[in-house]
Amino acid sequence: MTSEQTPLATGWTDAELRRLGTVGEVRVAGRRADGSSRSLVIVWHVVSDGALYLRSVKGPEGEWYKGVARHYEGFLSWDGQTRAVAFALDSSHDEAVDAAYVAKYGNGSSTRAITNALSKQTTLRVEPR
Repeated sequence: MTSEQTPLATGWTDAELRRLGTVGEVRVAGRRADGSSRSLVIVWHVVSDGALYLRSVKGPEGEWYKGVARHYEGFLSWDGQTRAVAFALDSSHDEAVDAAYVAKYGNGSSTRAITNALSKQTTLRVEPR
């Protein structure tokens, strides 16, 4: 395996994290009890401190977030591929995640919404399964 293919401690490869850091949006869905995917929904995401994070702009009441929070497992899709993933609530890097959102998406109203206190309640670290 080359370093491009070697999984990092997080399970993502260097190449995957670099690509995820540059794509504008990903699609995410929670898994149903039978293991199938709920509907994939576009979300904003960032790579920070070597990990992939996303948040619900609607906070805990966001429909996709409620679907993910049932089992903390689901699916992430980008560049025509879909991966099974696990989600973990992780507020330990919120300041860095906020800065990554501003760096990636600018400081407009949408970014301010995803970096507010309500959205921060839903900071999820995403790991491949």
